[in-house]
Amino acid sequence: MIRTENGELPTLLNKVPEVTIYFWIIKVMATTVGETAADLLSVRLNLGLTVTSYVMSAVFIVALIFQMRAKRYVPGLYWITVVLISIVGTLISDNLVDGMGISLTTTSIAFGLILAAVFALWYRSERTLSIHTIFTTRRELFYWAAILFTFAMGTSVGDLLAERLDLGYGQAAVVFAAMIGVVALLHYVAKMDAILSFWIAYILTRPLGASMGDFVAKPVIAGGLGWGTVTTSIVFLAVILLLVIYLSISKTDRISQEATAEA
Repeated sequence: MIRTENGELPTLLNKVPEVTIYFWIIKVMATTVGETAADLLSVRLNLGLTVTSYVMSAVFIVALIFQMRAKRYVPGLYWITVVLISIVGTLISDNLVDGMGISLTTTSIAFGLILAAVFALWYRSERTLSIHTIFTTRRELFYWAAILFTFAMGTSVGDLLAERLDLGYGQAAVVFAAMIGVVALLHYVAKMDAILSFWIAYILTRPLGASMGDFVAKPVIAGGLGWGTVTTSIVFLAVILLLVIYLSISKTDRISQEATAEA
């Protein structure tokens, strides 16, 4: 345990939320919004991939600057950054696949390798990948870099299974949900390392959310529920907003000082 010279716990303010059921619900919904909002802006509003990418990247950078400048975890600021990075990650994948004609298999592998490199550099630099210790600028930069490429890779992997392998959006969502269930089982029953379990589950929630978003928004004729990108984005954003308001009031997802010091 980290302690000061007089034996007291250090005053460290973590910049990310505790992993609770609310965390996973909002995370999956944020990934869904990332999928549907990217399609809404680029296709439905006819902005195109290039313009949408520039606009959303600029908005994300502004949000990230505010998040980095914050001295502690602020639910609203943190989760709006997650939603925006989800949209940007989706657009990165879409630009490479739809705009440049690169295959989903190639982008899935490439993003996976980049993500592995980010984790390797993060661990080499900080000797931990724990989210209970995101209290320095360098660690937070590694954290957001990892999240960006989990979103980009998740978009490609989700589309690869649902479209290229013709699994279907609903079936792909079930597959990824089952994989997360296996990770949870390995963690709680087989005692798999908590940090490893977290990041594997976190990575899998992206293709799960992407598949869910496509399944809900796509027309019935295309294997979806036919909600459309507008309705899907509004509904999921509304739920995210309500949960973030609840967390802001209840403070149930604040990582304790003791947990940070222990990590």
